[in-house]
Amino acid sequence: MKRLNSVLAGIWYLTVLGCAAHQPLVTEFGDRTLARRIHSEIIRSGLTPNMGVRVISLRSGKTVYTYNADHLFMPASNNKIFTAASALHYLGPQYRFITRVFADSNSTNPQNHRLGHLVLKGSGDPDLTIDQLEALATRLAKRWNQIDTLILDNTVLDTIRLGNGWMWDEGPWWYAARIDPLTLNDNCIDFSVTPGDSGEAPQVTYFPETEYITFTNRAVTVTDTMDFKPWEIDRDWENAGNHFELTGEMLTTDKAKTVYRNIDNPTRFTGQVFRELLLDKGIQVGSVIRVDSVSPGDVSVDSIVSQPLRESVVNLLKSSDNLTAELLIKTIGHEVFGGKGTWKKGLTAEKIFLYDSVGVDTGKIRIVDGSGVSRYNLTSPEALTKVLAYVYSDFTLNAEFMAALPTGGWDGTLENRMQDPLFDRRIRAKTGTLSGATALSGFAFTRQGEPLAFSIMMNGYVGSSRPYKYLEDRICYQLIKTKR
Repeated sequence: MKRLNSVLAGIWYLTVLGCAAHQPLVTEFGDRTLARRIHSEIIRSGLTPNMGVRVISLRSGKTVYTYNADHLFMPASNNKIFTAASALHYLGPQYRFITRVFADSNSTNPQNHRLGHLVLKGSGDPDLTIDQLEALATRLAKRWNQIDTLILDNTVLDTIRLGNGWMWDEGPWWYAARIDPLTLNDNCIDFSVTPGDSGEAPQVTYFPETEYITFTNRAVTVTDTMDFKPWEIDRDWENAGNHFELTGEMLTTDKAKTVYRNIDNPTRFTGQVFRELLLDKGIQVGSVIRVDSVSPGDVSVDSIVSQPLRESVVNLLKSSDNLTAELLIKTIGHEVFGGKGTWKKGLTAEKIFLYDSVGVDTGKIRIVDGSGVSRYNLTSPEALTKVLAYVYSDFTLNAEFMAALPTGGWDGTLENRMQDPLFDRRIRAKTGTLSGATALSGFAFTRQGEPLAFSIMMNGYVGSSRPYKYLEDRICYQLIKTKR
């Protein structure tokens, strides 16, 4: 009788949708009421993307709703769900990156205030800051007043700075920062732009103020929008240069704004900024900055210890930081297999975790980076919800992972979505966006308190992602209002 009811329900479902001005949707579902609501939202949206959805109850383990759940889609930043879970699994929430400082053997002589060389050895820390480097320079100034050569050691990870399948023309944007073991300030320059007087150039300050870059201001402040050309800051990225230029127009009524632009060769950038900080603290530094490795006779003299990994995971998921994702993947490779950390090693370890621990058939999906920037990535709502269910059930991962996810209407990449009070912060999920692709995967908590894991993936559309993201939000609303 149950089988007959299921067949009849399926016939009803296809009949109803066949009468609608919308492409037929074929699905298996466990909750007919929820399925009817979700498909009403899809039909009402008028959208016809390539789409897949899966919802499972974390209380019973049963599938609540599924549509094309085993089909493959570009996940965009939903790939970071795999990365975050793998990093917490292999490295642990208390893992810390250590940026070490070495000096030649003469450093052991307290009477010798001159060093032949000082080595700054990167660790792949995605969150190394200017303040941390300045504090290090202050400490070193108490021991030495001259350093002949500053050496930069970036050998802990490989120095392939662009991922497999990344677009060559991503340009100078924050999200396309180059990947390097020695990373500083998100490998970006922070530009603050304020209107000037009418007819004059806008006022610009940037941080860090370093000779590593050059800057030209060709913009003008105007009073009206006739033939208006919005201002922009670009970098000579086509030639791998670090010259930045401000062009266009800024209204006198505009508010000050800060934008972030990436730099080329992060190791050299970090070394130059560090050298300038040492000079500022009174240490004479030779003009030569060499990229090399620590010599056998060198001794460790200081270090910078990062915040715990759980804080990096927050940045990874809430801010959707691509740089963090790739550094974590390479670090996993270094820690699990030893030697130089690479994408290949890290992704191999990730796939082992997904297959052996989570039960994801990694032969049916494709993962080529940690961030989801590559359009070569292909995964399914089924695979993503399996990972979410695993993380939710593992007490060693649950709290850190859940705290790092954006909360609907509250923070991260969901701060400006799901702001209707009816959502009541019941959605915690990772967003994902590429041209023609959007995804949202995470947890929904019904008004009766039942936890659900869900994944919504849409590919193959042209134009703005806004209506597709709105459809994601409406589906999430149906999840939290469901009575089970």
